[in-house]
Amino acid sequence: MQQTTLTSKGQVTIPKIVRDFIGLHVGDKIEFVITEKNEVLLRPITKKVDDVFGVLYKSDRNAITVEEMDAAIKQKIRESFQ
Repeated sequence: MQQTTLTSKGQVTIPKIVRDFIGLHVGDKIEFVITEKNEVLLRPITKKVDDVFGVLYKSDRNAITVEEMDAAIKQKIRESFQ
């Protein structure tokens, strides 16, 4: 069993063996799930490609080229530095 200490700010360090076991990396999101048995589960939040596929698609929008995207990005960068 792995143990850790709760800080005065409500923070804990997840032991390395646990991070490795569930595949956590720096910047990953986790969720806490309270079960019917009043137990708390810690789970990594993962997204699959299928979960986000088509999220940017809008049927009423015309497709643009990569060159047009690049030009729009350059324009926004220019505007932000003026």
